[in-house]
Amino acid sequence: MAGKRDYGQFCGLAAGLNIIGERWTLLLVRELLVSALRFNELLDNLPGIGPNLLAERLRTLGEHGLVEQLPVPGDGRAKLYRLTDRGQQLRGPVLGLARWGMQFLSADDRDGGEIRAEWGIIAVQAMVDGDRVPDTDETYEFRVGEEVFAVSVTGGAARFLPGQSESAVAVVVSSDPDTFIQIGAGMVSPFDALAAGQIKLEGQPEAIRRCTRLLGLT
Repeated sequence: MAGKRDYGQFCGLAAGLNIIGERWTLLLVRELLVSALRFNELLDNLPGIGPNLLAERLRTLGEHGLVEQLPVPGDGRAKLYRLTDRGQQLRGPVLGLARWGMQFLSADDRDGGEIRAEWGIIAVQAMVDGDRVPDTDETYEFRVGEEVFAVSVTGGAARFLPGQSESAVAVVVSSDPDTFIQIGAGMVSPFDALAAGQIKLEGQPEAIRRCTRLLGLT
């Protein structure tokens, strides 16, 4: 591990930053929290990182047991990168940091920055308030641009499920990623977004109230 960053401190935060504190690393983790991806897909999703730096960051995460490589069926040369169980433990910290960081987003960031549907999914997950999880077991489906995922509430806990839900859904929320991120950043109120047709809610009123409360919108 010669040449790697090491703060030389007997502290959990310093030990964690030794691994994920380098530029691009947390954004790489963000992408893999949405889904497993090939190397070229990661390059496309992270414009500016460069193939050599991406390979180095993946190698570091792999050395610490946070990322694993899987074969791609039908393609003997390609590899699929996926977070391990240890890597998935970063979901809470990353979503918490995303939730905290949304307060600093500005109109300039929106006008001059790239927006991807996958980041809208991260925004929704970051908005989930763990103190407002409903007592009712039900599933909410989110359609953010062309991406679909679900939030399943069971036993007072919320889980994130990629793709369309295999069980019945109580609420379907549809919008574009830009709107979801603006709502999470407080740049647009959910009521204004509804009135403008930028977001659509389908479901019974009580279920919609539980869903919007879970997202901290009421």
